[in-house]
Amino acid sequence: MAGPLKGIRIIEFAGIGPGPYCGMMLADHGAEVIRIDRPGGFMDPRDPLSRNRTSIALDMKNPDAVAIARDLCKSADGIIEGYRPGVMERLGLGPDVLLADNPRLVYGRMTGWGQYGPYSQAAGHDINYIALSGVLHTVGRAGEKPVPPVNYVGDFGGGGMFLAYGMVTGMLKAARSGQGDVVDAAIVDGTSALMTMIYSRRAMGVWQDERQSNALDGGVPWYGVYECADGGWITIGSLEPQFYDLFLELLGIKDV
Repeated sequence: MAGPLKGIRIIEFAGIGPGPYCGMMLADHGAEVIRIDRPGGFMDPRDPLSRNRTSIALDMKNPDAVAIARDLCKSADGIIEGYRPGVMERLGLGPDVLLADNPRLVYGRMTGWGQYGPYSQAAGHDINYIALSGVLHTVGRAGEKPVPPVNYVGDFGGGGMFLAYGMVTGMLKAARSGQGDVVDAAIVDGTSALMTMIYSRRAMGVWQDERQSNALDGGVPWYGVYECADGGWITIGSLEPQFYDLFLELLGIKDV
């Protein structure tokens, strides 16, 4: 079956992590995604983040290559770029230029800290973004240092997924109004949004800042991970009272 984004064209300026993940999400839903790689760059067929794309190699230091990229963007519904703030502008491919060429364009920008502010030019990685958003503080054992949850929450959840959502909503607006937009997706903002429920519970006085002091972070025996006698592991998620009662009954300890 054709995906819901069939007929949509996206130009993806090659990057790492959240940008390619956004491109993968849009391509998986039917968009035509053309990736602009650096000379010598290629899409590894073993890499799921590169799936469902076509690719061209352009040396963006060459004005002729920049002109080709600009022409591609004239026929696109959206672009994805993950350079540091100001790089696309210096190339002559900033939002003002590309939206003047193509007013319906949705210009997707992926950064860690956003386009403006004191950290905008600072280097960073997933661990830095989720630390300042508060996510990292919630992961790990009580009394021990926080544990980085790989880069699921920052790069992919708060980054690439957030950008994909923003671009789809931007393209929906463009389809209705004929006017494109700039989607400035910062990982630190996306991960903060993922924390909304925890911030909400904290504001209502039902979430403790200490790790393993809450129902969802290993603070109760009926929601956690346990080692089995065979060396494997089992997850228990009996949050609701009726499920916890059934769990105790099946273990034969309900009336103990």
